[in-house]
Amino acid sequence: MEYIIVKEKCSSCGLCADVCPVEAISQIGPYLIDRQLCIMCGECLNECPCMAIAPVQTD
Repeated sequence: MEYIIVKEKCSSCGLCADVCPVEAISQIGPYLIDRQLCIMCGECLNECPCMAIAPVQTD
């Protein structure tokens, strides 16, 4: 599983990036979560007021 940011829902408020303990969220251009850095803690998911962060199943 991994988290993605749904760009159509994202308001670019920056709250997700502010709470990420490993700075895995890029705020340049469309916000993106770096899969290599993300530790799947869920802090960004819980903080996002737009519900723009979604868990997705990976193979």
